[in-house]
Order: sequence, then structure tokens, then C-alpha cells
Amino acid sequence: MRLDRFDLNLLVALDVLLDERNVTRAADRLRLGQSATSAALARLREFFADELLTPVGRQFELTPLAQALIEPVKDTLIRARAAISTKPDFDPAKVNRTFRICASDYVTYVLVSRVAIELARRAAGFQLEISHLPKHVEQVFQLGDIDLMILPELYASRIPHPQMHLLSDDHVCLMDQARKLRRGRLTEDDYFAAGHVSVRLGEAGTHSFEELFFPRAGRQRNVAATVDSFCVLPKMLCGTDRIATVHRLLAQDLARHYAVKYVDFPFEIPKLKESMIWPSFRDQDPSHRFLRGVFEECARQIAADR
Repeated sequence: MRLDRFDLNLLVALDVLLDERNVTRAADRLRLGQSATSAALARLREFFADELLTPVGRQFELTPLAQALIEPVKDTLIRARAAISTKPDFDPAKVNRTFRICASDYVTYVLVSRVAIELARRAAGFQLEISHLPKHVEQVFQLGDIDLMILPELYASRIPHPQMHLLSDDHVCLMDQARKLRRGRLTEDDYFAAGHVSVRLGEAGTHSFEELFFPRAGRQRNVAATVDSFCVLPKMLCGTDRIATVHRLLAQDLARHYAVKYVDFPFEIPKLKESMIWPSFRDQDPSHRFLRGVFEECARQIAADR
């Protein structure tokens, strides 16, 4: 099929060639012979009147035009795939589909786990692949590899895609169940004097959310250990005088299963507000809308249970 003299069958080949910058690897991904892939590249070069891939030593580099084509070509294919995946008679119980979701360890523990249980009951063919939040959240939807992302509103506001608020939570301090507090509560001085177990967030490797606010007070924590999962905190705290700053919903559940307790945070910092964000080209996708609805229902139930 042609559109304005362009053979649309070449669009997929162009996308893969721009990704791989190598005819042999592109041929493997396209499941074509190397000669057929070379022929497709020749036709693309003729249409655009540009080399697209130019040899530099033993490798190929993209020309400026090829660099400019990466995003619009990928966006066109993503939207086309979204359009052809739409079915007129939608029944979630009959759908078999994998959704790739980026979420923190905290959100996965508190919310995504509930969503997974609900999907097992109502849409067993929905498969979830959960990964950590990427370093560059603003670009996460451009490659079409992620279907849904849940992250703090502080970062969500930077992303020009549809989004909605899901849940809010405040901060508490988690510690060994046997730890005694001198005044029956944790003071600000106690907080900064203690050794802390901190959780890295996502690929960026930053510390916990609350650290964003500490420099304003001119004080820093004594971070004794750093982990990449909220769920291992009890193991790092039991039998020590160390503390960890966590969100209340998570702390409540951890305290039910481990010999830890939580106390109120010693000073005020803003609540955590989590948003659900999805690519605009998935907005009207029936399966995607159903999944978002389940997330919203589970978030409302969490709020009602508090």
C-alpha cells in the first residue's frame, strides 16, 4: 500500500533500521534475508534522497535526516498498532494481553498487588510486567515500550500525557519493635541523630522522596545503609537502633508481618501523591481503559480502608 508515493510496507523496516543501525541485525529482527533488508534500505534511500545510514569505520551512523525521522516513524507505528488492537465488542475476560507498567516498589506492594488479584478474578488474560521507574521519565512513552506509569505528582507534571491522581500517603518512621523512645515519641533531633536505612528510587538512584526537603532545613541524615527495595527494610532494622522513613500504608502492612513498629514523623513534609500516567495514543484503547479503571477502583478501596 502506498501513501503519497511512499510504500507503507517500508515503514516497519525503516523503524528497525533506525534502531539497529546495522543491516544484519535489522534483518534478524524483521525475519527477512539480508539481501531483502538491503533492498528495503536502498528503496528508502531513494525515496528520501538521503543515505540515512552512512558507514563510519566498521559501523553505520545515522544522517541528520535519519535522526529526525526516529521519533515520527516510531510514533506513527505505535499509533497504528494501537488502532488495529481496538476491538468493537470488548470483553475483558476474553482478552489475552501483556501490559508493561513502571512503578516503584512501594506502589507495587500497596496498589499493584491488589490490581493483580482483581485481574485474576475478572480478566485472567491480562498479564502485568512490572519494572522500576526509569531515569528519564519524561521520555518513557516515546519508544512505545511502556503502557502505564505510576509515579509522584512532582514528576508526573512534567509529562505531557493523560494522567490522574490515584492515592495519597503520609510519611512515618519505621523501627525495631523493641526500640524505646526517650520521650515516648521521635523528636526531630532523634531523627537526625539516628542511623538511617534509605531506599533508592528507580534507575536514577536517588534517595528517598523525603530527602528533597531536608536541605531547606540545613540538615542531612546519617545514612547507614542503602537498599533498592522497601520490602527488605524490616530485615535491615530488626535488632538495631536504625530507622527508615516510609509511607504509612506500607508501614502498616510491614508491622503486621515483622517485629517492627512505626511512629509519626517528627516534622511536617508534604504528603506523597501518586499519579497514573498513560500514553495519549492508548487513551481510547478498551483494554487499557479497563485496566486503568481497575487501578482506580483499587486505589479508592485503599482510601476507604484507611
